Amino acid sequence: MPAFLCASCGTQYPNSEEPPPFCVLCRDDRRAVNPPRRQSWTTQAALRQTHFTVYRRLSPGLMGIGTMPAFALGQRALLVRTPNGNVLWDCVSFVDDATTTIVTALGGVAAIAVSHPLFYGAMVEWSHAFGSPPVYLHAADRKFVTRQDPVVTFWDDEAVEVVPGVTLLRCGGHFLGATMLHWAQGAGGLGAMLSGGSVQITPDGYVSFMRSYPNLIPLDSLSVQHIHDVLDPWPFDAIHGGWWDQIIQTDARRILASSVKRYQSAVTIPPPL
Repeated sequence: MPAFLCASCGTQYPNSEEPPPFCVLCRDDRRAVNPPRRQSWTTQAALRQTHFTVYRRLSPGLMGIGTMPAFALGQRALLVRTPNGNVLWDCVSFVDDATTTIVTALGGVAAIAVSHPLFYGAMVEWSHAFGSPPVYLHAADRKFVTRQDPVVTFWDDEAVEVVPGVTLLRCGGHFLGATMLHWAQGAGGLGAMLSGGSVQITPDGYVSFMRSYPNLIPLDSLSVQHIHDVLDPWPFDAIHGGWWDQIIQTDARRILASSVKRYQSAVTIPPPL
């Protein structure tokens, strides 16, 4: 029996003869762009006939992994390579034999960590392809896990180090358990933040914040301040977003602080005239 994939958000469900009646993630107001009458499904076997995996070296020790043509939300995963084991950050829905061969040659995967539920993709299948390393998810988003498996490892603190030098930070915001990854050796040793949903890089090179991006539901000012306060103690010079072109190469700490002020100013109710 196949493990069906939602064609809209890319989330994988347990093996079954028939696809689920609807996708849980696509009914949440942070997504909610695929009405039930338009719900469609696919499988890994079907994707292998039409899609392939692409790779891009984004910086020393950091490899981007994506799917072409773009599938579902179109995000790409990041392979953080360290002397203590590689960490796959975020996930895509498609994994093929070429990916298994190439990533294994790069040192394999010691751990998988996902920023938020809309990027869960085929995380269990990815884990199984590389010897079943743990998949770290924040427990606050437990209800959104559609495919349970022993590899799924819930954490409920504010931070957890998955391998030396790679730390997950719960920021909240987009989802209650939304997480960012701090890579101590990123950006040439100055530190890098890897984001999925908590922080989005904007076309002008700053960042912004939302509860729902497709439905334009803004995030409250206190939650945005909390994201800043969680990240501020950690050294970083770069931010990598969830898509290929979302990268702040340098000066990311100042840009984040300026972006928070800009956002809070925009959502603050002005005093009456």
